Amino acid sequence: MDKVNEMNENTKKMDKLDAAMEEEGKNLYVIPLKKPVIFEGKTYDRIDLTGLENLRAADMIAINRRLARMGSEVQENSLEYALNIAAEASSLPIEFYEQLKCSVAMKVKTCVMLFLFRQE
Repeated sequence: MDKVNEMNENTKKMDKLDAAMEEEGKNLYVIPLKKPVIFEGKTYDRIDLTGLENLRAADMIAINRRLARMGSEVQENSLEYALNIAAEASSLPIEFYEQLKCSVAMKVKTCVMLFLFRQE
């Protein structure tokens, strides 16, 4: 399957997932946590990434530059990039995301990737 068809298929899947979650009264960009996370004395039972809707290209460019200064090869599909986007969207520091369990970090990455590659 070529990239265009693959992207179209992914978009259709995301639209169906979004519609199903909306029907259940859930938000695709709010990740419930089975085990609460304690960070800097505060307990989090969910990660709210609804701020993704407010990000602009300038935010992505700033993250790219920040990661490049740190010596990271920026790859938009990487976990590191996704967690930095999540940090920007949620106003929580990157350190919050870096201490997450692997499975939760991957849920965050999936959420960010679904948002970024969604076609409007």
